Amino acid sequence: MPTWCAVNTQLVKFAPRLQKEVGLGAGECAKVASLVAADVRFLSPEAKAEIVKASPVPLAARVEELLAFQKWMELASSVQGHPEVVRAQVIVQNYVCFVYLKDACFEILADRAPNRSVAARCAGYLSRRAVRDFRNAFSHANWFYKSDFSGLDCWVLQDARNKGGPMRQFTVSRDDLDFWQTLARAVAYVTYEQLRGLDPASAPR
Repeated sequence: MPTWCAVNTQLVKFAPRLQKEVGLGAGECAKVASLVAADVRFLSPEAKAEIVKASPVPLAARVEELLAFQKWMELASSVQGHPEVVRAQVIVQNYVCFVYLKDACFEILADRAPNRSVAARCAGYLSRRAVRDFRNAFSHANWFYKSDFSGLDCWVLQDARNKGGPMRQFTVSRDDLDFWQTLARAVAYVTYEQLRGLDPASAPR
């Protein structure tokens, strides 16, 4: 993964969406990764321990997975003219950003970070509403490419409590995915970097 400054820079282009959808201020949009890192660093020892304990997987292993994922993204993006590579890239991106990280990072961080902190707002955004609906559609294989490949058509249950009930269709654009994935990688990476030193399972052997 790049440095926090580089991650901050990657997110700056999404400033309008960070303000409108996540509820960040203009100044916060310029340093999202740094602010999330600070929020996590200053959590109470009890909150940090709870976040670490929520993952049965050592946090160092999760950081390693994110680093490998970043290398895969760079490799896949360098391959031109192969639609099958793009399709594989989309599946890997969506799994890592929305399935792998949701329960392991975003939900517990949203619950334990201070209510109006940047970490809580970002993690809450990544585990609720539109992003949650997409995660559910994707993890249950209820999605496919739009005919012009501008995004994905998806379906979720209108009422999650009624497993046999009617489905609701919605569309996720390529811009949506780009924004969500960039924010997800940034929040998860800086969170795990702040906490992995507290995880006994992550200690060098």
